[in-house]
Amino acid sequence: MKLASQEGLLPGKSLAEKVKIAEQLGLEGIELGGRSIEERYNEIVEAFSTSKIKVSTICSGYPGDLLSADRREREKAIEGILKRLEIAHNLGAVGLIVVPTFGGPKLPDLYPLFPTVWELEKKLLIEELRIIDRKARTYNSFVLLEPLNRYETHFLNRLEDAVSIIEEVNGERIMLMADFFHMNIEEADIASSLKKVSKYLKHIHLADSNRVLPGFGHTDFSKPFKVLKDIGYKYYMAFECRVPEPRIESLKKSIEFLRKLIR
Repeated sequence: MKLASQEGLLPGKSLAEKVKIAEQLGLEGIELGGRSIEERYNEIVEAFSTSKIKVSTICSGYPGDLLSADRREREKAIEGILKRLEIAHNLGAVGLIVVPTFGGPKLPDLYPLFPTVWELEKKLLIEELRIIDRKARTYNSFVLLEPLNRYETHFLNRLEDAVSIIEEVNGERIMLMADFFHMNIEEADIASSLKKVSKYLKHIHLADSNRVLPGFGHTDFSKPFKVLKDIGYKYYMAFECRVPEPRIESLKKSIEFLRKLIR
């Protein structure tokens, strides 16, 4: 298990400064934002070139919406995902985090062709992911489907929802990530849920019950971390949460809390 942080949570005026601070904190990776990543590519390569810190993942940032009613928006999303997957591959990152859609449905109700809009969305997403999977076979990075809680999306709330799609796509590059904040809302038993999806799990977001750093809320991380050790989870876990001031001290405290669980 390797600890990482989203770049925006780390102090520092430049990415190079954030990389140095990540080293000082004892992190192993940084998760980059996907917006404007093409324009930042040279800066990213330079910032990581002399560091043992790696790019763990790229977080979304592509245009469009995979489940939009507008074909142009769907095509923009597919193209943007493929571009960022290529960048993830070139940077040695595990993959690109993909949330199929935010908020409510954008597609029309096509009953009786589909019993629900959700079924229509699922069918559409499966076909889109098959296109992405075929075109991304030469990359070593994955699409990381992220389930969100019901207040942020109506679609893909639980890990098993995402796995049902991954299995139907039946590809090589479509995998799963799990977020402790969302799991705390949607999963009845986080440890059990992680164990069930272990075959597809390639990334984790870390946050406590109050969406602050782990150790600053009341989530019980001990059982899920035992499961992660038992299944041999070897990928990154990245902070995606609020960081109380002073940032460095709060990050140190949370990292120490997590290291004890990892040992």
